[in-house]
Amino acid sequence: MPPVPADTAVALGAFLAARGAPISTTAVFLVTWVANVTSAVGMYYVARTVGRPFVESRTGRRLLSPRALRALERAYQRHHLWGIFLSRFLPGYRAVVPPFAGIAGLGASRALPPVVLASGLYYGLLVFLAHRIGANWDSLTRVLRQLGWWLGAIAAVATVLLVWALARWRRRQNDGG
Repeated sequence: MPPVPADTAVALGAFLAARGAPISTTAVFLVTWVANVTSAVGMYYVARTVGRPFVESRTGRRLLSPRALRALERAYQRHHLWGIFLSRFLPGYRAVVPPFAGIAGLGASRALPPVVLASGLYYGLLVFLAHRIGANWDSLTRVLRQLGWWLGAIAAVATVLLVWALARWRRRQNDGG
């Protein structure tokens, strides 16, 4: 599995900084972190503003049933901190969790701090590693490929577990239990 494109660009920036490009690793980190958090916060607020009316519309109910929406709300209320925090490390989930937090009605003071912290840790570590490996592009691409593969595998396992839990939950609901 190839690395996530944004991660590759970040690693390339840190790598070039290590090789003497006229940019610092601090600048690479800050630009990346601010852009990542800004987009997540923007998507959260868009979803918080127009997402709920959409999912309650006829079309929205086809995409997310009222029962699934209630389950989503309960999950966010119960696991918001760790669920949002861990999702920021998983490709695919990273983009959808903040908007769903907005749709589920999770307040900004509960939804956004884990986004900010996890994004800072993730991109800080990526910039640090890319800078440290900066003398050897082959090592950097190997590390990124392995990182992308492992994160993709974790996301795939999380998806399978989520689908399994949802199917199990639906069976219980249909059985009246």
